[in-house]
Amino acid sequence: MKTDYAVADVAPYINWSYYYHAWSVRQKDEQRRLREEAEQWLQRLGQRYQTHALFEIFSASSDGDDIIVGDTRLPMLRQQHADSSRPCLSLADFVRPATQGIADKIGLFATTVDIGMEKDFSSDPYEKMVVQLLADRLAEATAERMHEEVRRRHWGYAPDEHLTIEQMHQELFQGIRPAVGYPSLPDTSVNFIIDRLIGMKQIGIRLTENGAMMPHASVSGLMIAHPQARYFDIGRIGDDQLSDYARRRGLPIEMMRKFIGSNKVSF
Repeated sequence: MKTDYAVADVAPYINWSYYYHAWSVRQKDEQRRLREEAEQWLQRLGQRYQTHALFEIFSASSDGDDIIVGDTRLPMLRQQHADSSRPCLSLADFVRPATQGIADKIGLFATTVDIGMEKDFSSDPYEKMVVQLLADRLAEATAERMHEEVRRRHWGYAPDEHLTIEQMHQELFQGIRPAVGYPSLPDTSVNFIIDRLIGMKQIGIRLTENGAMMPHASVSGLMIAHPQARYFDIGRIGDDQLSDYARRRGLPIEMMRKFIGSNKVSF
């Protein structure tokens, strides 16, 4: 399902703490000034651009560390060094195993902004930085709003949810929305699989050879409804898991090392 949003409709979902962090601004009065300026920019951007969301809800199951969507496998990584009081987690743990014979569901999504939002303000370095940071926040805010609509209506597993936006930013909703490139889903090449399944071009996203999305202000990932699902950091993985993961992906080990990032792989 494809949805286009006006900037004014997703701006209330912006998590401003990340915007302040990007500017290294901590004092309240400076944050207030920065936000006032940003909101003026949002009004300008809203007159010319939109944001976009794309998602599909699929029947799914898990098989070991793989999530199975139709005839497509989404191999996942597993933590190797968890707290001794907790198990080593994989996102596949939160999807019903195929051996149970009962289908589960999983959501795949992508959100982005009009490409012009990143290209039309390239002459002045300050303006370019302001707009790029706001574009990033708008892509994330679009994912927040879309996920709320999915939980309450489209997937409908939380129809009676009534959370404030602040509570959403605190991730108090049921389920999780792990994004590609983030700690529990660090492999950027997963974008190629998501693209095959939902067709990111529908909202103007193209992928580089490394799986990065263009426009840069784009977010993609999974939506998982399991009540006990939580975010976690895969951490560094060993050569044994890298070899197993590459085998499950059907790709060379060195290519997988590039996609995951050398900081995630033990040598």
